[in-house]
Amino acid sequence: MLKLDPSYVGKVWPLFMWEVTIVAALGCCMGFKSFVWFMSVGYGFAVMLIGFAHFLFGMINHTLTMATTILSILFMIYGFRLGGYILFRELTNKSYKKTLDSTGSTKAMPLPVSLFMWAYSMWMYAAQTSAVSYRIMNGAKDNVFVWIGIVIMILAICGEATADAQKSAAKKVNPKRFCDTGLYKYVRCPNYFSEVMFWVGVTVSGIGAVQGKQWIMCLLAFVLIAYIMYNSASRLELRHEKTYGLDPEYQKYSDTVPLLFPFTKQYHSMKVYRD
Repeated sequence: MLKLDPSYVGKVWPLFMWEVTIVAALGCCMGFKSFVWFMSVGYGFAVMLIGFAHFLFGMINHTLTMATTILSILFMIYGFRLGGYILFRELTNKSYKKTLDSTGSTKAMPLPVSLFMWAYSMWMYAAQTSAVSYRIMNGAKDNVFVWIGIVIMILAICGEATADAQKSAAKKVNPKRFCDTGLYKYVRCPNYFSEVMFWVGVTVSGIGAVQGKQWIMCLLAFVLIAYIMYNSASRLELRHEKTYGLDPEYQKYSDTVPLLFPFTKQYHSMKVYRD
């Protein structure tokens, strides 16, 4: 690991960011075993390794503060929980594995396609976490925004873990019924909403620390992950329509509970229209 050069401060993708990108590449390389892992298991483990790298880089360069220490730990917790949960589900849940197979997500891809996805994934995960990378690189002091961001991230981790646990519990009781208990009473995709909020927290934490053009990567990555989560919610809605669409209870549920953002009237994505 190389020490930070102050001349890199203020540049969009300096040496430090390349180091973080390499760490992200190690985390998501498991996508070569199963293509979908570039965007699922590898996503979680890449964020986990980036959190560990942030902590190490900050210590080596003496730019670690109380807030950046917590941010690094939150990345590690978030990534390990998400990557571990998805991996366990894919290895043990036959129904979920069957769903993945039916979508074509697990089929082998040509090597050039896998290499492209690997390159895109490593850049994406490095960009998503770049607000913290720039905070460490710039040697920024803790401010009120970083603490607000940390609170949002903690709430998001708790929300996503709770949503996953509630859905797993509901499926054990009735595997053939949609989940409408717990957080699912307020939003149909609370896990995806929590994911968006986690990265909202990361972005907010960068206010006052990220400088000038560095915001390009931070904001671009946030817009992309928000779009990906909305698209994921849309695809999940399509699968639910196919599975539960004729169920009157599901129709009532999906017509009255928001798809992704709670307390809004966005009940359906653009891909689903019901008279």
